[in-house]
Amino acid sequence: MIEKYSVFVPEVRGEFSDEWRQCLKQIIYCQEPDFRIVKLNVFIDQPDNETYIKTRKGISKSIQNAFGKICPAFNITVHPPERPWKIVVEAGYTFVGSADVTTKVWNSIPYVICNSDFGKELWAGGMGFGLFYLDTGSATGAAFDQMKAILDAEDMSFDHLVRQWSYIGNIIQLKKGFQNYQAFNEIRNEVYQKYRKIHGYPAATGIGMKLDGVSLDFCALKTKESVTIKPIENPDQVNAYEYGQEVLEGVIGKGNPLKHPPQFERALLISGDRKSTIFVSGTASIIGQETIGIEDIEEQTGITIDNINKLTDQKRIGNLMSSGSGEWGNYILLRVYVKNQEDFAKVKSICKAKFPEVPAIYIQSDICRDNLLVEIEAEFLINN
Repeated sequence: MIEKYSVFVPEVRGEFSDEWRQCLKQIIYCQEPDFRIVKLNVFIDQPDNETYIKTRKGISKSIQNAFGKICPAFNITVHPPERPWKIVVEAGYTFVGSADVTTKVWNSIPYVICNSDFGKELWAGGMGFGLFYLDTGSATGAAFDQMKAILDAEDMSFDHLVRQWSYIGNIIQLKKGFQNYQAFNEIRNEVYQKYRKIHGYPAATGIGMKLDGVSLDFCALKTKESVTIKPIENPDQVNAYEYGQEVLEGVIGKGNPLKHPPQFERALLISGDRKSTIFVSGTASIIGQETIGIEDIEEQTGITIDNINKLTDQKRIGNLMSSGSGEWGNYILLRVYVKNQEDFAKVKSICKAKFPEVPAIYIQSDICRDNLLVEIEAEFLINN
C-alpha cells in the first residue's frame, strides 16, 4: 500500500506548460532512493475538451519519458486548483524495502503491480479517457470495460477491488431528466452485479469533473491469507448503498423499478501483519442521508471532518482489528474537493487547523449533490 504522499504546486506563476515543468522537476528532484512513486494524480484547469485532450497527451508523454520502466500509474483530470495556479500534483509512494514494484502496460495505459506484505496490489488510472464524452452511461461502461481488461490480465477480478475513484463529467447535470451521476450509478450497479461475487463494496469517491466524460482510477488487492478487509460504518450516516429513493436525483431509467444508490463503503480497513491502511471514501456533510449546513461552507467542512474522524476512531478500529491496534496511526493524505473557488481559503484554514501536518491537496469540483459545497477523502496508516 502507499505509505506516504507529497503535493507539488508550481513555484512561480506562468503559462500552463511552465507550471507543469516546474511540478515535474520538483517530483523528480524529491524522489528518494528508498521510495518509489506508485500513483500520480495531476489536476489541471482546461477550457474545453479539445484543449484538454491535447494537454493530457503531452503530460502523459512527459511522465512516461521521465520515468521510463518505473512509470507510475497516473491520471490527469480537469479539477482546477486554487487560483492563480493552473496545475497541482499529488504523488503516492511505497517503500521499496517492503514491496516488489513493477510497471506494466495495457493498451498504452501504464499500471503498477506491488507484491507486498498485503499481497498483490494493482494500481491503475485513467480508464475511459477520451471515450463517449457526451454519453455518461456509455462512457461509464467503456471505462469499466478497460478496468476489467486490466484485472483479467493480472488474473484478478472485481472481487479484488478495494478503492475506486470515479470522475464524472458535469456530475449533477440532467439530460432529458436523467442525472449524470445516477446514470453512472446504474452502470456501476450492472457491472458489480455481473462481476462482483463477494458481499460488500470497495471504498470509493464519485466526484464531478469540469468537462464531459468519465474517468476511473482503482486499486485492487489479492490478499495474503493473513490479511483481512473489513468495511467501516459511520454510526451517524446511512450507508450510501442503502439511500432511499428520495435523495437520488433524476428520473428512473426505462425498465428499472427503482434508481440504484451509490455502491461503496464509507471506509475500508485493510489489516496486514505489520501495517494497516484505512481508505476513507469521499465524505461530505451528510447526517443520516440528509445534507447538513446548506449554503454554509464552514459548517459543512466541520461536519465532513467529524464524519471522517468517526471512520478512523481508535476504539472502533481497534474492535475491527483482530490483532489489536498497537501504536496508533496517522492520516497520510487529505484530498479536498471544493465546489466554489471563493471558498478555498475558508476550507483550507479549517483543514489545516484540524490536520496541521497532513499532506493535503485542494481542487475545485462539483459534488454529487447540488447543495453540497465540499467533499473530503483520506488515507490513514496504522502501525500494528
